[in-house]
Amino acid sequence: MINSSFIRKENMGFDGENGIENEKAPNWATSIPVDNVQEMVRRNSYAVPEKYIRNLEDRHGNTCLFSASTNNIPVIDLSLLTDNCKEELKKLDLACAEWGFFQVINHGIAQETLLGMKDAAVSFFELPLEEKEKYSMPPNDIQGYGHAYVASTEQKLDWSDALIMVVYPTHYRKYKYWPATPPGLKDAIEAYSFEVNKVAKKLLSFLSLIVGMDKEGLLGMHKEIMQALRLNYYPPCSKPDQVIGLSPHSDTSTISILMQDEDVTGLQIRHHGEWVSVKPIPNSLVVNIGDVIEIWSNGKYKSIEHRAVINDQKARISYASFICPNDDVEIEPLKQTVGSQEPKKLYKKIRYGDFLRQSMKRKMEGKAHTDVAKIERNIEKDL
Repeated sequence: MINSSFIRKENMGFDGENGIENEKAPNWATSIPVDNVQEMVRRNSYAVPEKYIRNLEDRHGNTCLFSASTNNIPVIDLSLLTDNCKEELKKLDLACAEWGFFQVINHGIAQETLLGMKDAAVSFFELPLEEKEKYSMPPNDIQGYGHAYVASTEQKLDWSDALIMVVYPTHYRKYKYWPATPPGLKDAIEAYSFEVNKVAKKLLSFLSLIVGMDKEGLLGMHKEIMQALRLNYYPPCSKPDQVIGLSPHSDTSTISILMQDEDVTGLQIRHHGEWVSVKPIPNSLVVNIGDVIEIWSNGKYKSIEHRAVINDQKARISYASFICPNDDVEIEPLKQTVGSQEPKKLYKKIRYGDFLRQSMKRKMEGKAHTDVAKIERNIEKDL
């Protein structure tokens, strides 16, 4: 068993030990404060305000909890990759190219650590609203408790609440938004995030190999891995087919690593134009390719739109870790993916911090945010 107090001492140093965040820790985006959905459901479980009701096009497929394609989502055995299994490496390549999503088994994170994170999160969301609001997001950032990506008072809202924290690098942490209650939540976040970080580094090493780099290639390009944790709380809804828990989007990360509740399905991914539900495998993690890998691979591996849907019976919590480069890293297609074919580059060079902030200050809208990194091409000239 990993001693999370030891992890905290080793990684934080003096400031972390005393809960004092670095005043130079960056901000990423603003988000307009909106009503707490969990509290709204608690007061009246039948009320669904108009600002949450989606049109037919937006909610198409919401009631599809499972599909014939569900079981086809690739499953990658991380222990086989670690043992240098070439067939498993080929499976990873196909999973990234054809799906952009896969589930990881035998990842090495102890079940005790996974359950500790889940139990602590449940306890936090069960706290009275006034206690949770002690950690509300500030006006100029998205760390804390509340809602991200609310760019306009006119936009339709997601049926969810969230707690968001930057975990690594430790000098980016803003401890005043790390809940002091329930007891054990901070330790659970430390232990879980530490283990996810190790899984992420292993996955980056194998992704490096399939794009034609040496094993440490992608990890080195990050300069310093940034890792954020988002705990999503999706209350039940009396009209689940008319709302969306989390709007369709792709992730601005390099990769994202998700732990799901095992007894309720809510994650859906867009595959060949259809929404496919991802049925949880016990003790597994769901991994998806982010926009950064799409850009580095020049579109060979695409970040895939995904969303969360709601049911009318039970709340759901998901645990999303986002693995990203340092703000100052410039991202563009790797020479391994385009060679000397400069005209074939689909994406221009862009500073990651600029890409991230431009994406986060707008509402979630599929992959529209990636336009800022795309090269405008003259189709007639290409032909």
